[in-house]
Amino acid sequence: MGQFVGTNKEEMIQSRQNLKYYLLEDLKRFNNNKPNLKDRILHNEVWYIYHYIRHLRYVEYYKNTKRSKILFLYHWVKYKRLGFKLRFTIYPNTVGPGFRIYHTGDFVHIKPTCKIGKNCTILPGVVFGNKYKDEDNSIVEVGDNCYFGLGVKIFGQVKIGNNVTIGANAVITKDIPDNAIVGGIPAKIIRFKQ
Repeated sequence: MGQFVGTNKEEMIQSRQNLKYYLLEDLKRFNNNKPNLKDRILHNEVWYIYHYIRHLRYVEYYKNTKRSKILFLYHWVKYKRLGFKLRFTIYPNTVGPGFRIYHTGDFVHIKPTCKIGKNCTILPGVVFGNKYKDEDNSIVEVGDNCYFGLGVKIFGQVKIGNNVTIGANAVITKDIPDNAIVGGIPAKIIRFKQ
């Protein structure tokens, strides 16, 4: 399964060094180009997505270390406001370093019982949700270097291996092995990567 700095949610970002590592890995997914003032003025989506992920990392850091309630509150408000604007709900301590969301425009939800590995990519409409109406607290584990296409839905307790690609609008309800390419409703393995 995906191993990022601390597989345990409580162990993710525990120090300034962890925070710096996560921020650098996330920035690499933006080709090491921080969105600039021009992106902000032109309302380019990359500015909003980058800052949403950045504030998420600071929320994780201040939540886990309990260093400053004021700075935690500042970043939490920014994270929540951007999440509301972008229609993203990604709970703290769920995604590993090198996380990337491409595009806005549809709801993205990652529930609090997810553990997503490093260098994962998510497109709009991806939902990690409950299998049934009531909260089931089922754990979803996702390996490293996974790609979730447009509109993918993941329900129930599922383990997704490393280097998995999930096609658009697939519905995942069962475990997926490493290096698989899957698609369909319900999702089936199409082939394995070489």
